[in-house]
Amino acid sequence: MSDKIELTLGHSPDPDDAFMFYALARDKIDTGPYRFTHVMEDIQTLNERATRGELDITAISIHAYAYVLDKYALLPAGASMGFGYGPMVVAPRKIAPADLKGMTIAVPGKMTSAYLELRLAIGEFEAVVVPFDQIIDRVVSGEFPAGLIIHEGQLTYADAGLVECLNLGTWWWETTGHRDWPLPLGGNAIHKKHGDKMKDISDILTASIRYSLDNRADALAYALDWARNMGTELADEFVGMYVNDWTLDYGDRGRAAIRELLDRGHRAGLIPEVKELEFVAG
Repeated sequence: MSDKIELTLGHSPDPDDAFMFYALARDKIDTGPYRFTHVMEDIQTLNERATRGELDITAISIHAYAYVLDKYALLPAGASMGFGYGPMVVAPRKIAPADLKGMTIAVPGKMTSAYLELRLAIGEFEAVVVPFDQIIDRVVSGEFPAGLIIHEGQLTYADAGLVECLNLGTWWWETTGHRDWPLPLGGNAIHKKHGDKMKDISDILTASIRYSLDNRADALAYALDWARNMGTELADEFVGMYVNDWTLDYGDRGRAAIRELLDRGHRAGLIPEVKELEFVAG
């Protein structure tokens, strides 16, 4: 309908994000006066676009929130959180975490949460930005001695002959002492220019995620179009890792974990101070 208000919705071309927004992409729920135009780009690109305020709603790394809080507020739904698991460093041979310091490591972007967390975990290293879906192949080829992997690579790296050197989800639990805190990775944010309409838009996005969880088989079938090198069973496992109850609402523990990560990043001199987390009311 031409009289609907168009909103740009940025998210990664990955099965978990596709799963979340199945209902919007296939008109399964009432979106009221709004029409959502999907903009699929890798998370580093979305983070950079958020610093310029280009999209109405966008997936962002929690790391990137420190740089866009003047323009965006976090939505209560849409989180990607790792519960004892998360991004990892992989290599052709086992490398102790202490020995990763100072090495050249392929990373998916310097505004990703994975990059911030790896800096906090091991300190200085030489980071080379590589598209996330090329990291495994370029480590296997010997171009890089190690790579920081996100998305489905966390389930497929062993098939390429690589081994895990550091799991940041495990590191998070070990260093926070809070085994009930998830590892903050990504979230959805909305441009503050939408003012008092933010709550209504937020509710629509939450309804989309809930619809997918309630209609899992159909949403997963749609998401398989973005499941690189994954069959249905593996894609279902991956989606389950990052679209779950945490995705419907961060809750107090999720928000505390975000606070801790951003505070740590600031204390380490890696990101600006975030004095207050701004969430749209759930």
